[in-house]
Amino acid sequence: MQQQTTKQPAPAVRFRHAAKSFGAVRAVTGVNLDIRRGESVALLGRNGAGKSTAIALLLGLDRPDAGDVRLFGTSPAEAVRAGRVGAMLQEGRAVPRITVRELVAFAARTYPAPLPVAEALDLAGLTAVAGRRVDRLSGGQAQRVRFAVALAGNPALIVLDEPTAALDVEARHAFWQSMRAYARRGNTVLFSTHYLEEADVHADRIVVLDRGRIVADGTGEQLRRAAGGVLVAFDLAGRPSGDLAGLPGVVRVEIRGDRARLRTRDPDATVVALAGLGAVRGLRVTEASLDEAFLALTTTTEDTEDTR
Repeated sequence: MQQQTTKQPAPAVRFRHAAKSFGAVRAVTGVNLDIRRGESVALLGRNGAGKSTAIALLLGLDRPDAGDVRLFGTSPAEAVRAGRVGAMLQEGRAVPRITVRELVAFAARTYPAPLPVAEALDLAGLTAVAGRRVDRLSGGQAQRVRFAVALAGNPALIVLDEPTAALDVEARHAFWQSMRAYARRGNTVLFSTHYLEEADVHADRIVVLDRGRIVADGTGEQLRRAAGGVLVAFDLAGRPSGDLAGLPGVVRVEIRGDRARLRTRDPDATVVALAGLGAVRGLRVTEASLDEAFLALTTTTEDTEDTR
């Protein structure tokens, strides 16, 4: 008797050897990436790392020169037309003389199976201001309106490009409350951000782009470990520093004046080895922050190329 196999659904997002250039500028180079359904993923990178180009390829705003991008097993254009994808991009201006409810209702009518308007307003935290004109909202409220418009088609995937840029702390907190309510429904979230603490708190995975390539992919803790997750610092007290790079676990050595800083993946082994050398004066062991891990990951690649 032949055993039947259950076909697994296609991932929400799949990049396969995707590449995009603008003249001599290689913006995205051979990217391979899967995002599972129901996953929240943060996309990080320096300015010019290729984040915006990757998002444009994902949304079908640009086509790859090579490779392929698929959403739920179909092309980005097909997924967008079907309302399976919602996007909240950085650019956008308030529409004059229209209320929040009217704008969200207008957006909903463009999709085949939209989210009920009241539900989109509730998810975005806008019910209380639904009758207010869009051009008379605060910055945080206007950002949530853009989020509600992105939700209008009842998408299974939402793409957020720097969603909390220029928002104050209170408005950022309110926005992420709304996003978590959407994600708890089993939806997929991909967001880019310059606020690394947001990535650490709100993403299941963090993908780091640099020079158009993926240089790291994992949880915040995994990224910290990959970059030398613990910092061991001590006073040199006149002793030579040439042999420190060979100590167990050490991935990077920094000398600042008369103090050494060792990035290590195995702090216990590093400290034991330092004790054996008698080099434990002023010893301090601290976990690397995600900011430090990000800098370590994005400054080890070559700086001889250009990208957008």
